[in-house]
Amino acid sequence: MALSSTIFKAQLDLSDLNRNLYESYKLTMARHPSENDQRMMLRLIAYALFADEQLAFTKGISTTEEPDLWIKNYSSEIELWIDLGLPDDKRIRQAHSLAKQVVIFSYGDRSLETWQQQIKASIDRFSKLKIFHIGDEDLKELAKLADKNMHLHCSIQDDEIFIGNDSHNLQLKINSIK
Repeated sequence: MALSSTIFKAQLDLSDLNRNLYESYKLTMARHPSENDQRMMLRLIAYALFADEQLAFTKGISTTEEPDLWIKNYSSEIELWIDLGLPDDKRIRQAHSLAKQVVIFSYGDRSLETWQQQIKASIDRFSKLKIFHIGDEDLKELAKLADKNMHLHCSIQDDEIFIGNDSHNLQLKINSIK
């Protein structure tokens, strides 16, 4: 018997000082059975950093044809492709050929250096690619905010994110790799 996804609801009150964006979003996220709270909450952070009325969660981890989040225009062209993890060169090449902008949120401190060495030769040719990294300790703290019904406030300024709820607040540092 296959396990089904767990549904999470999030009220995200966002203040993005970098983009002068001040909005509230009601989000529904399906957490795949093989996904943990850390990865799911990283999807939420990715949403906050690129919040847009067209930004949408996809089937993500359960399909290889789609990223974790994307923006598609009215002609179904992919404006923004957001992947999480440490995708291989083939996946990055696929995303780069399909989208106008590609963003990767890497995680996994121990695997990061090896991954960077594997893709180092090829990532310079991907002009539309941006890579960010969030550390393991920050992900562990972020996962503590996960709840089936979340009400989160998030403030973004420069490369720092302040996120929390009524009882727990944290500051995250997103490191730009490329």
